[in-house]
Amino acid sequence: MVTVTRAGSMLRFEIEGFDKVLALKGHLELPLTHVRSARVDPDAAKGWWHGVRLPGTDIPGFVTAGSFYQSGRMVFYDVHHAEHAIVVELADDSYDRLIVEVRDPAGTAAMINAAVAGR
Repeated sequence: MVTVTRAGSMLRFEIEGFDKVLALKGHLELPLTHVRSARVDPDAAKGWWHGVRLPGTDIPGFVTAGSFYQSGRMVFYDVHHAEHAIVVELADDSYDRLIVEVRDPAGTAAMINAAVAGR
């Protein structure tokens, strides 16, 4: 699970609990200028193939956490339950996309999109 907060011109994605170990990251901080959009997309986290696993963990049906190389793109995952997944599209960053599980997918995606629109 990930908690997303805004601090000025930055978005902070705080990875919670043992997922910090599984993802090999405790948090990601991104400038709003690197964020294109966010959307609720459970399908993006489903399936057993998420790309070439770089540092991270992939146990199909249980957890996908960490960095993956997928169709020419770098993607960061932290998902246990796909129905709570959002996709954050990025530009000019080390990741092209974040696919993360959050408590309130619709609310979190709306907050990110509002922050991007108001940057």
